[in-house]
Amino acid sequence: MIRLIKFIYRILFPLSTEEMYRRMGVQIGKNCKIQNGVIIDHSHYWHVTIGNYVTLAPHVHILAHDTSTKLPLGYTKIANVNIEDNVFVGAQSVILPGITIGENAIVGAGSVVSKSIPANTVYAGNPAKFICTLDEYLDKQKQIFEHSPHFGEEYTVRQQISKEKQEEMKVNIGDGVGFVI
Repeated sequence: MIRLIKFIYRILFPLSTEEMYRRMGVQIGKNCKIQNGVIIDHSHYWHVTIGNYVTLAPHVHILAHDTSTKLPLGYTKIANVNIEDNVFVGAQSVILPGITIGENAIVGAGSVVSKSIPANTVYAGNPAKFICTLDEYLDKQKQIFEHSPHFGEEYTVRQQISKEKQEEMKVNIGDGVGFVI
C-alpha cells in the first residue's frame, strides 16, 4: 500500500530534473538549470560534480565512463567530470570523461568536449575548440544588444505569450536577433 501511495505521489508531484539527479547522488550546486533531455551518466553519476549557477541546455550528455576499453582490457575506463560555477553548456553538447569546465565558460551548442576548458573562455565545435575569451564574447554581444529589439517578461512562455506578441517578435527580429528578459 505504501508503494502505491509513493507511486501516485510521484505521478502527481514529479521531481525536477535537478532534484532527481541530486537524489541519485550527482553533486549539483545551487541555482542550476538542467533542461529537458539532459543525460548525466546513469552508470557512473557519482563521478560528476556540477557547480553553482550552471545551465545545461536541452539534450546535453555528460559521460564519466568509456567502455571502449572493456573488451581489450576487461575494464571500463572511468574519470571524474567537474563543471565549475557559472558555466553554460549549449544544447546537444557531449562532455567526455575526465573533463573540467572552468568557471564562467560557455560551450557552444553541439560541441564535443574532449579536453578540459579553462575559465572565462568560449569553446565550440567537434572537437570543441577555443573561440574567444568570455570578455571578448560579452563585448560583441553588448554591441549587438544595443542595436537589437528588446522584449520583456510578457514575451515569454512563462507569461503565456499571446499569438499576437509571438508574431510581433518575429516581425521585429526579422533577419537579425532580439533579446528577451
